[in-house]
Amino acid sequence: MTVDSILELARKLLDVLLVWGLLYFVLKSLRKNVKMILLFKGILIIVIVKILSDLLDLVTIGYLIDYVIEWAPLALIVIFQPEIRDALEQLGRTKLLGRHKTLSLSEREKTINEIAGAIEALRKQKMGALIVLERDVSLDNYINHAQKIYAKVSNPLLTAIFFVNNPLHDGGVIIQGDQIACANAVFPTSDNVSISKRLGTRHRAALGISERSDCLAIVLSEETGRISLANSGQLLYNLSLDELKIRLSEGLTPSKKVLVEDEEVNSREEN
Repeated sequence: MTVDSILELARKLLDVLLVWGLLYFVLKSLRKNVKMILLFKGILIIVIVKILSDLLDLVTIGYLIDYVIEWAPLALIVIFQPEIRDALEQLGRTKLLGRHKTLSLSEREKTINEIAGAIEALRKQKMGALIVLERDVSLDNYINHAQKIYAKVSNPLLTAIFFVNNPLHDGGVIIQGDQIACANAVFPTSDNVSISKRLGTRHRAALGISERSDCLAIVLSEETGRISLANSGQLLYNLSLDELKIRLSEGLTPSKKVLVEDEEVNSREEN
């Protein structure tokens, strides 16, 4: 085998690895984006119908599908421009080296208890709240446009932020690990037509940000005092405080893979 043939083989291998790497990171960033998942499902259905029309010689449906395929790229760009932009932003914001911080069991329990304590205090005072907990997909884009805080999560601080006379109470709070990263954050509202009209702006904002990332979004209704949790574009409504704590504990528990990686990093740092 000559040097030229080895170099050519290496180039082809590199080309394939780059394509697979790009595909992996795109799919990984889109797996929590509900709207983009629905978009890809729609494309898959069109492809399946096209294959069936060719196999069964269905002329009319085949003609319509050809017409759809011809204009689909332009239509998708126009119709789903916000979702495509958000997906590209997510790809750029996703932390390739993992989470910013993996909380220990005690840190995780303390953070959840502080959040639950604030929710209970705000509910007694008939005040609303929107608290978003970042997971693997970075929310830095929203933090950069909000009022930065970077303080430990605590019941008194969260209660003070959402106090009705506080100028920051209208927006949302973003929590990274055990830190309150910012307050007064503005999130995109969901345009899901199946959402009940009784739900207000906070609930729609919680659903909107959960459709665009893998975060957990807690909503406390100012009118009813009911607690809701948005995750992956789904809203769990009227949760008890204990149910909320269980859901948060499950959602914030890191995978075994992350734990192993963190242990390896800590081991290298100690050495």
